[in-house]
Amino acid sequence: MKKKSEPAGLEKIVFPDNDVLRSLFGEHDRNLKLIEKLAAVKLGVRGNVISITGDSLAVTLIRTLLSRLYDITSKGYPLYPADIEYAHRILSEDCTADLERIFLDTVFISAKKRIITPKSIAQKLYIDAIRNSDMVFGIGPAGTGKTYLAMAMAISALLEKKVSRISLARPAVEAGEKLGFLPGDLSEKVNPYLRPLYDALFDMIDFERASALMHKGIIEVAPLAFMRGRTLNDSFVILDEAQNTTSEQMKMFLTRLGYGSKAVITGDVTQIDLPIDKPSGLVEAEELLCKTEGIHFVHFSELDVVRHPLVLDIIRAYNHLDHRRRSDKNKR
Repeated sequence: MKKKSEPAGLEKIVFPDNDVLRSLFGEHDRNLKLIEKLAAVKLGVRGNVISITGDSLAVTLIRTLLSRLYDITSKGYPLYPADIEYAHRILSEDCTADLERIFLDTVFISAKKRIITPKSIAQKLYIDAIRNSDMVFGIGPAGTGKTYLAMAMAISALLEKKVSRISLARPAVEAGEKLGFLPGDLSEKVNPYLRPLYDALFDMIDFERASALMHKGIIEVAPLAFMRGRTLNDSFVILDEAQNTTSEQMKMFLTRLGYGSKAVITGDVTQIDLPIDKPSGLVEAEELLCKTEGIHFVHFSELDVVRHPLVLDIIRAYNHLDHRRRSDKNKR
């Protein structure tokens, strides 16, 4: 039996400020064209009136989306096409979500004058957790901004003199290629594993300033093994790719935290590169510490991906494969 299609709807919204409306529409109305693609609606513009035609549920969603984006734009937020996609994704999941509270929460303004803000509900929860807790775990798939936002919070804290040093660490775990096979000395062999941390750092602070801070030891990027035996006071410490820590390494890292310090631990438990007989320190830490007061766990999902739209499709495809494999295993 054929399902009845949703009744067609038509709504009109009047916006008072034409200047804000131009920013909302984007150059050559590119933002309106994007919204039409996202929700299969037709948008018509006459002066400061927008008409929305299409499926009644889609019309209601787009009315809310346009109203919220107008409010954000009117407060000076520079709207990009990607922001519209994130906003649409958020409202599709929760039409009551407060987009202003998410998008207008400025975490940091980069050297390139780009405003860094949360782009999803989970990212907002993550930022708030970092502000309010001394130890935060961000767990979820690639592309959800776990490390990038932690880095932005760390640099902001340093520049506001809330901490005196930033320490960035990553386990140097091989993913198919042994360190010994790579050319160069130990430093040159380990450096490629730390490259993502350098990339995020240089995206926020210009190269000369970042290099000067690193030369003074105010910012350090190092393999996790270099943390052993240290106590980090007045520091903002980030451990990236924590799913590849062993139980011993995770314990070592967590016990480095000194007075006046914050620690953010990020990882993706679906991408563990450790030998099968070695349990992940991140998985174990969540089991042991999930009820510990003062430690906050924030979980990200595919809905929080803020990279190229294809990344979201790739993660969904692999998640589907994992579910199928688990299902097949359970049937045996």
